Amino acid sequence: MKQTQQDNRTNDDATGKAACRFCNLDESAAIISNDAAIAIYDGFPVTPGHTLIVPKRHIASFFEATREEQTAMFDLLAEMRQLLLLPTQPSCGEAGPLPVPDGFNIGINDGMAAGQTVMHLHIHLIPRFRGDTEDPRGGVRWIMPVKAPYWKQGNCAGLVSMKPA
Repeated sequence: MKQTQQDNRTNDDATGKAACRFCNLDESAAIISNDAAIAIYDGFPVTPGHTLIVPKRHIASFFEATREEQTAMFDLLAEMRQLLLLPTQPSCGEAGPLPVPDGFNIGINDGMAAGQTVMHLHIHLIPRFRGDTEDPRGGVRWIMPVKAPYWKQGNCAGLVSMKPA
């Protein structure tokens, strides 16, 4: 898989596609799909029901996706959320029916500096459950633990004023 030092993106060549785990998905792994994207359960789930929305075209970055691909991925994201909210949603392997989530985290790791390890765009849909962590405040902010508990800082440093023009 060829990567450039400058932008850490995988080139869209035959070698990159051949080695890409998302370009070689077994169609039976699909929970739902459309013409441009597919939804699959994450192989290393953070919580039960952790799902990946993956474009069918081999691209590394969300910003390389066409508007149509972005729309297709967001459509699957919304559809998958609805499925996970059903009391009898699709099971994840032999674990049986999944618990109904109380909330969701949605995330994209775009580039190696952002933690992307598979250089094929994918959106994480991570179901959250009351009590799954001691204090869920801050959500995705915990990627930078020092900055996560912003509510403890006691001031409004860094906040943008929302005053009407």
